[in-house]
Amino acid sequence: MATTNLVLATELIAQTIKGLTPTTPVSGPEALSGWFRVLVLYDVAEAIPLEQVRSILGAQSGWRKPSFTRPAPDYVRFEPAPVVEPIDEFEIKTDVRLKGRINYYEYGVVSVELEREFACGWESLVEQSSLWIAEPLLEKHALSLAQLSLKRAARALVKPNEDWLSEAYYVVQLGEIKASEGRPATASELLARHGQEIAQIVRGESVALSDTERQEILQASTSYTPTDLLVVGWTGALVYDTPEDAAHTIQLLEYANTQLLEFRYYDNLLTRVLKGVYASLERRRSFL
Repeated sequence: MATTNLVLATELIAQTIKGLTPTTPVSGPEALSGWFRVLVLYDVAEAIPLEQVRSILGAQSGWRKPSFTRPAPDYVRFEPAPVVEPIDEFEIKTDVRLKGRINYYEYGVVSVELEREFACGWESLVEQSSLWIAEPLLEKHALSLAQLSLKRAARALVKPNEDWLSEAYYVVQLGEIKASEGRPATASELLARHGQEIAQIVRGESVALSDTERQEILQASTSYTPTDLLVVGWTGALVYDTPEDAAHTIQLLEYANTQLLEFRYYDNLLTRVLKGVYASLERRRSFL
């Protein structure tokens, strides 16, 4: 029963999303595979008691400390770990399937993550990425999923917000890419050969970008080893890494966006408080 409403909501998505099309597998050196992901986050309450939500939803604890395969500071952890509610895989249209999960954070943020696999070439990936980022129904129905789930968990929320602030972030995760010699392609090779496509993917653009814009986007790239790459933008990111380390990088991107959402919440709160203070001062001046 815990996932019934989520299944109904995902069926609604399948009936209405029209923009995404199946990717066409490509073989050879230019063959790409990976996942499109969208993270839609909502500030829904002042706090979410995780144990109570876990009990209501029958959900599980999420990741506490990402188990990176490379050295990482001990303080890189989620305390406490979010509660995770899975979303069953569903089909939008022939050969296009989505699955995902909903993460509940103690400080009042809920994140809906939807993902789909792809297998295609660079040109198709650029086109599909722009469609993925531009598709408004993804965010619309992510909201439906969050509302349905929180309706069941409403009694657990501490001071629920009437209006939800939201953030959407898109991630394209690339699996291993083979170079012509059969070895894994390096980050420097990808940037040199496909910097234009990578910049378009991060921006969600289907048209070529200027050299200046491309260089600005790729300045935000970083690598830890020769065969991993992270390019971060304001609305999206490209991650090229092993599945294990890519998953943890995406968790950190999600966490960063929850903090951005919290900053927006407190910025709005401070604005309202200051507005009241200024109004009070004006009344005093009028009285004097």
